[in-house]
Amino acid sequence: MAWAEWEQSKARAADRQPTGMRLDHSEGGPGGKQARGDLVVGHQDLEAVGKAAHDLFTDFTTYSGHARGASAAAAGGLKGEGFALGAALEHVAKRWDEQTRTLLDACAHISNHLRYTKTQHAADESYIAGAVSSIATLDEGFDDRKGH
Repeated sequence: MAWAEWEQSKARAADRQPTGMRLDHSEGGPGGKQARGDLVVGHQDLEAVGKAAHDLFTDFTTYSGHARGASAAAAGGLKGEGFALGAALEHVAKRWDEQTRTLLDACAHISNHLRYTKTQHAADESYIAGAVSSIATLDEGFDDRKGH
């Protein structure tokens, strides 16, 4: 393909696509205002989620422990009396324990991750503030030396 043909192909393609791709951008809404997405999360929202995960972890640990103990005692009693239901209840109690650990691990992971994120963002903010401050100090010193 010759250079002129290439230029003609590009021009034809541009004519067929009057608007280009826009990432992270939406067209203005009514009145020319920029439309915003409906998903906005602030620090308070994240703190609330982290607290809820921590509270669920704490409360569910307590209540599931009661259920586990009662189920194990009931299963043992039924099994000891020769009831087949005892073995079935024992199986259910084991599955309950496995599922409980999975839920508690997820709650702990959410809570810990949000706590880490909060700490990391605070450290990043501090670093950025220090970097901007040092740049401003260097800039002021540069201006003084030049006599500007």
